[in-house]
Amino acid sequence: MITRRLGNGGPEVSGIGLGCMGMSEFYGAGDDAQSIAVIHKALDLGVDFLDTADMYGRGHNELLVGRAITGRRDEVVLATKFGIVRSDDPNARAVDNSPDYIRAACDASLKRLGVDHIDLYYMHRRDPNVPVEESVGAMAELVTAGKVRHLGLSEVSADTLRKAAAVHPIAALQSEYSLFTRGLEEDILPAARELGIALVAYSPISRGILSGAVVSADDLAADDFRRTAPRMAPDAIEHNLALVAEVRAIADEAGCTPAQLALAWLLTRGDDVIPIPGTKRLRYLLENTAAADITLTPDQLAALEKAVPAGAAHGARYANMSTIEQ
Repeated sequence: MITRRLGNGGPEVSGIGLGCMGMSEFYGAGDDAQSIAVIHKALDLGVDFLDTADMYGRGHNELLVGRAITGRRDEVVLATKFGIVRSDDPNARAVDNSPDYIRAACDASLKRLGVDHIDLYYMHRRDPNVPVEESVGAMAELVTAGKVRHLGLSEVSADTLRKAAAVHPIAALQSEYSLFTRGLEEDILPAARELGIALVAYSPISRGILSGAVVSADDLAADDFRRTAPRMAPDAIEHNLALVAEVRAIADEAGCTPAQLALAWLLTRGDDVIPIPGTKRLRYLLENTAAADITLTPDQLAALEKAVPAGAAHGARYANMSTIEQ
């Protein structure tokens, strides 16, 4: 497995990480035993960068990851997040970046994960009612206390990133980035590079659409959140699947799958870009990690740029984009 380094003194991590969210919810029913087997296999393959959050499964995902890494903690660069607050209403979301909440959330995550420190602690979403300097100041106190090693932010603007970095070094910015989602290339990614911050790319296969395996909302489980995603809407999916067909043709020429091509493309965007495809199935883990061995030619990259230029995909990333800073 190739390796890449998080920014500003952050650790070296596998060049392709593992997103664990779908093991607990959002993508249909999970299987804890199967998910733990996937995490173990990932570690065996050298995939040491594991990503979770306290809101995934309302804590279940951190408990699951904690069980999976028992006895193997020293093989893992562990990332988790705070900031999205859930209630008994499965569709309700609030955002809390207050210092008191941050301290309590960190302690709760440490307990669920069964570890004495978090390697990378992200602010999951920005609360505009709390100055980011105040929130990052509280996060920095966790570093001083030894509970957290490095800090990150998720889905924030270039301006927020600069304000945060003025308080404490930021190792990583996690944002959605894929062939279908390239808006951050204009301002946010340049700002991250200016500040020496690595870009951790989630949903690098656009929630499965770029794999070609999802062609209709009817293919998805009843509780799969993608059923109501704007990119899966009837007026968008037909257009997006036409783009996937172009990607598949280039993948066939490169001797790989469309999902592998999407990941290999991301790896060409810079040594500071680290995709974290999520899966709960062994076959997809093996497929995703093999993308690290694919070398795309200049002609193939040019063909991809022509087939799927920035902004080509139809549909917003989420039905509600209110917590995403642009």
